[in-house]
Amino acid sequence: MAAAFAREGADLLLTARHAAPVEGLAKEGHSGGGSATATELDALDEHAVDEHLRSVIERAGRVDISFNAVGIPGTDVLGVPLVELDVERFSLPVTTYPTAYFLIARAAARQMLGQRSGVIMTATTQHARMGLPLSGGYGPAMAAEEALTRVWSAELAPHGIRVVGLRPQAMPETDTLKEAFEVRAEASGMTWEDFQGFLASKTHTRRLMRLEEMANTAAFLASDEASGMTGTTVNLTMGALDD
Repeated sequence: MAAAFAREGADLLLTARHAAPVEGLAKEGHSGGGSATATELDALDEHAVDEHLRSVIERAGRVDISFNAVGIPGTDVLGVPLVELDVERFSLPVTTYPTAYFLIARAAARQMLGQRSGVIMTATTQHARMGLPLSGGYGPAMAAEEALTRVWSAELAPHGIRVVGLRPQAMPETDTLKEAFEVRAEASGMTWEDFQGFLASKTHTRRLMRLEEMANTAAFLASDEASGMTGTTVNLTMGALDD
């Protein structure tokens, strides 16, 4: 995602719960002509999020795009039937994902209101619209994020701020999909190859999405070329959810 924005010349301010991954990404540099810096940030810490956005304004003068993609390890939320799931494990994604999205979007929106422009973005999954077994509270969490996208847009779009989401299909390059497979492997009896083939068979294309495809779509949605899009989550499930 960062690379796609960088190719368009964006100045990147990357954050993560642990600094090392984004520090490495920032050091890689890019060809777009912008800059990249990295900061450690807990997206559930209200004060830290607000302070980070203030530091962005001090450094860059404005914030044009806010992209939220927090995650929880699959082993913490997946792989247990609902009838066996304790309330704490069910509630973890339901509270974590929407809360992080809310705090990050709120901090960005407060800065964007003054400039009357900006794009706020997040990523969900097909669990928001499809009942899938052994996913605990993950589906409700994704549905809540998509609902929040609509509410944010209803309030912010009159002020020139667009709010959009992306709902990609499974992407084999990501650790997220590998974790989702590992917690289901024993129960399903599938190999990694079987799992990918099963997911691909549900799409119109009979293949899974590449991470680059999602990133390129995100860059488009953040651009002025997508100025007519707000209050919506773009379906990138390759037809697995056909609208």
